[in-house]
Amino acid sequence: MSKRDKVRLGDVCDVRDGTHESPEYVFSGYPLITSKNVTKGFIDIDNVNYISEEDYKKINLRSYVSDGDIIMPMIGTIGNPIIVNKTFDFAIKNVALIKFSNSNVLNKYIFYIFKSNIFTKYSHKENRGGTQKFISLNNIRNFIIPLPPIEIQTQIAHILDTITNLIFLRKKQLLELDNLIKSVFYDMFGDPVRNEKGWEIKKLKDITSKIGSGATPLGGERNYQEEGISLIRSMNVHNNLFLFENLAHISDSQASLLDNVIVNEDDILLNITGASVARSCIVPVNVLPARVNQHVSIIRLMSDNANNIYINNVLTNLSFQKILLNLANSNGATREALTKKQIEELILPIPPLLHQKQFATIVDKIEDQKIIAKKGLEESQHLFDSLMSQYFN
Repeated sequence: MSKRDKVRLGDVCDVRDGTHESPEYVFSGYPLITSKNVTKGFIDIDNVNYISEEDYKKINLRSYVSDGDIIMPMIGTIGNPIIVNKTFDFAIKNVALIKFSNSNVLNKYIFYIFKSNIFTKYSHKENRGGTQKFISLNNIRNFIIPLPPIEIQTQIAHILDTITNLIFLRKKQLLELDNLIKSVFYDMFGDPVRNEKGWEIKKLKDITSKIGSGATPLGGERNYQEEGISLIRSMNVHNNLFLFENLAHISDSQASLLDNVIVNEDDILLNITGASVARSCIVPVNVLPARVNQHVSIIRLMSDNANNIYINNVLTNLSFQKILLNLANSNGATREALTKKQIEELILPIPPLLHQKQFATIVDKIEDQKIIAKKGLEESQHLFDSLMSQYFN
């Protein structure tokens, strides 16, 4: 866009904010929305504070929020805008408020600008905070934006809305496929804790050939490499999902010191310490060769007793997760931790192996559908990012 298409946001929109005062909170009244309540595209009032009708009216003399306005955090996580569609009355504090009276400015177009890299870079540059990020009202007013004719704004917003909806549908499809696996598990096996179907029960140590965790190589993170032997850490292990982001690598010589925790195909990985304790997944083949550090335990099954897909779904089942978390908090340590003995003594329902394998076959087919859905999601996200860069660079 040419230079004549650039304008100050404050010249085309009414840019305000909420109260800077701290009114007295009451048990029941009107929600006072702050930055912490503006999250993930909606207003979250689970932990909101309430104010009296008197304070509500006082704040709204200057900062009344109408349908179609944009509100956005100015403190902490900056650039998480919401177009307001009011279902309840509220007031705002330390939250930017952008109001639209100019017929040549589309709120959805401005919404996408606030989600773009140009605003992210601008807010980082103008950050007034120290440990907590903060952008001033004047900074927002002085933010220079590209402003094409309203017809072009409408077209851009429509295209980005279409792709955003497609991304939402892809994510919804993945969630439904995950829920399908859980549903099939319950239909076939019931609750693994109550074991209402009366399956044979065994201790985990009786169906495994190995349960053990590793260590951090000498030198720690400063000796990690871009390539080499994978070192699996707790941040990589999520329930039924292995995240490759931040996967560490170590040299052959470092890996040789961890030969007691070589990861094999079909191993189950279980986080045993910290906030991520009890998360579990099956190791993906394309992460091998690999070792684990001290925060992750390898669970290796004896194949003639149990199927890894079935056992992993027992471990990640909501009822069983509660047992694991209770155990992790029962050791009197300063942080959550599962001991090797606790893992070995876990009691699991063990249906006939053929039944377990039938479940695994169904899961494999659903996972194939998830791969297709994930690819579609990645392509849609890439298209969205490319268009945002094209429109708002």
